[in-house]
Amino acid sequence: MVASIPLSNYQITLAYDGRSFFGWQRHGDKPTVQFTLEQAVSKVFGVRVPAQGSGRTDRGTHAHGQVASLQLPAGTQPELIKEKLNQILPAAVRIIAVSCAASDFHACDSAIAKHYRYLIWNDRQLPAERDGRVWHVKEPLDVQAMSDACSVFIGEQDFASFATKTNFKQKSTHRTVTEAALSHELPLITFDICADGFLYKMVRNIVRALVKVGEGRYTREDLVRIIEAKDRQAAPGTAPASGLYLERVFYSPDELAETVEQKAPR
Repeated sequence: MVASIPLSNYQITLAYDGRSFFGWQRHGDKPTVQFTLEQAVSKVFGVRVPAQGSGRTDRGTHAHGQVASLQLPAGTQPELIKEKLNQILPAAVRIIAVSCAASDFHACDSAIAKHYRYLIWNDRQLPAERDGRVWHVKEPLDVQAMSDACSVFIGEQDFASFATKTNFKQKSTHRTVTEAALSHELPLITFDICADGFLYKMVRNIVRALVKVGEGRYTREDLVRIIEAKDRQAAPGTAPASGLYLERVFYSPDELAETVEQKAPR
């Protein structure tokens, strides 16, 4: 009988270019980030283990700070894990950091907040290197109106109007948004949002509504009415996946508070 390899829990932070994948989650024989990471782990460490992700990013969505929890051979040094995996992973996936984790740490269930970023390229021409990495909006947008409307989303609210229905039921459509802010260095427009959780396609749906404001089709008051409706049919469509990035996942109140303090105006 072959003795089983003792395993320990590790926290893996990774970045990836979503253009190369059908999202995070395993999806048959299609290339996904989860499957790619699990295959790399199997080749490097000789164990077949599931990679538990902090969230299921959609096809074409990117990440700078996705987190996965993995059971790997006990005693393996975090830096060695990072080095070995990056040697075998495709260039579209990079391991950013590895650390030992408590046995009960779970990348999704242990998360207390997430930060997403959405990028819009507002110009007639799109540089080749930006293709698939932003939402290309050709007509000029009223960035100030969009920025002024962002505060509508801050606070604890029912975001049912911005939740695309899925084949599984959400326990609640209430979420608490702690940051919703727009910045720009035209033609690049950046939208940052942080919350204790996100509904399916919530960020992309919010961005589509904000662009409607920038186009002059909606007002800030329209967004208030859409939220109050608690009905997906009251809101516009969905922004493309190409502009969405999972920036960071938070696991401790102190970590989250420190980030909020750093962003606070002085």
